[in-house]
Amino acid sequence: MIPIPPPGPRLFGPLLAELRSARGWSQQRVAAELCAASGVPTLTRHEVSRWERQRRLPGDFWLGWLAVVLGVPGELLAEAAAHSRRLGAVPAAVDRAGSRARLALLTLAHRWAADPTGAALGGPLAGHALTGPAGGGSRPDREPAGPAPDLVPDEPPLAGVTGGPAGPVPGRPAASAGGDLAELRRWDDLLGGADLAGHGAQRLRRTARAFTVAGPAGRRRLLPGLAESAQLAGWLAADAGDLTGGLDGYRLALRAAVAAGDPAFAGHVLGSASHLLAGAGDPVGALTLARIGYAGARDAASPGLRALLLHRVAFAVALAGRPRAARPALDAADRTGGPEPGREPPWLYWLDEAELAALTGRTLVALGRPGPAVPLLGPAARGRDRPRRAAVYGGWLARGYLQLGEVAGACAVAGEALLDVVRSGSPRAVGQLTEVRGRLAAHRDEPAARRYAGLLTAARPYLPVGAAGGPGAARSRRPPSKPRQGGTTRSAGTG
Repeated sequence: MIPIPPPGPRLFGPLLAELRSARGWSQQRVAAELCAASGVPTLTRHEVSRWERQRRLPGDFWLGWLAVVLGVPGELLAEAAAHSRRLGAVPAAVDRAGSRARLALLTLAHRWAADPTGAALGGPLAGHALTGPAGGGSRPDREPAGPAPDLVPDEPPLAGVTGGPAGPVPGRPAASAGGDLAELRRWDDLLGGADLAGHGAQRLRRTARAFTVAGPAGRRRLLPGLAESAQLAGWLAADAGDLTGGLDGYRLALRAAVAAGDPAFAGHVLGSASHLLAGAGDPVGALTLARIGYAGARDAASPGLRALLLHRVAFAVALAGRPRAARPALDAADRTGGPEPGREPPWLYWLDEAELAALTGRTLVALGRPGPAVPLLGPAARGRDRPRRAAVYGGWLARGYLQLGEVAGACAVAGEALLDVVRSGSPRAVGQLTEVRGRLAAHRDEPAARRYAGLLTAARPYLPVGAAGGPGAARSRRPPSKPRQGGTTRSAGTG
């Protein structure tokens, strides 16, 4: 077993050299192990040498694989890399907000890929992790029944649940998480993360509190609900613009799903996280999570989930600028077909043919193929009863029209999507229209572009502000106790 260095700030280069020497490996051996584990054959010993000399620091992708091949916590390497950057020991590197949360999730995903039984995930669920996005995300303006008690600050063990495969609970569906969780999912059909992130975090806190005080049998029974609560809290935090909160929620959801013996839901969690990283401008991380999620869930997934995960792969590949690899993934998703009634899990109720068509259209726009994309995006973008979905795909439809040179059409679609953003309260959807606004800059003198600019100015006071605007910036409304009559039974997509 490789000894873990003592706690405290370490420089990355010396730490890597120490860990390599403890294994008796050469730099060439480290490079070979990384290539074999990651499936990327181009890394050489020269790159490992640069890391050790701190001429360069590895990004999240290689940090995750280094943790796997060296058998050390990903946080150890991430902290050393961050310390080296702070001291100016290496040239400045791109370090987006939430990079440590991304690295932690990537490391966990790599470990699950290496050992699907879950033994490689090891260790108890941390008390900090159990708070999920609640730790720094927004909270609802009013608590339903007083403040939730603090969770146990230390790391409560899973009493044998996380040390290896746990298997599903006899007599209990793996997706069961309580009626209030299902209700919150359906409110997500109508409202965005700016309204619901605090409620999702609160739901996760309640589930985590029950988990920490339960005995071994109770914890096993609560694992599926904990996984679903964490996934939904992560999704809502991400939709509110809280990248770190979203990734923290997904990390807890992955651990709980694997401990519950539910690889299908674990794959869904990684697909949701891939969706988040793709929107955050990290296509490499998005592709890594999407591929691991599909590989780990493929044998257990329903047809609809397999198609969704293949779409996650195709989109990440497209954003990474690899069109030849995106087409096979899209073709595979198409061959898988759509959701099959009676075979899909309850948490995937929102996936329908229109959603899958829009996912294909979005990827085609990312590939610069607007012709076939526009008709695929149209139905989802014009669904007024699902405002967030209409806003998000409306942004992609507007980009498709711009690629076709149809500025007036793009502005008309973007204007409709802008109203849907206001209706839904989704900061994530605002990001799509921000992209459209930037692309319209080249056409600012055209009448349609000027009209859209005026509409955007008028709507600005009503646009949702999420976690990116600062702690507690997300507005929140308390949902009624029951969904409104005639509300949607299909969703804008809960991830």
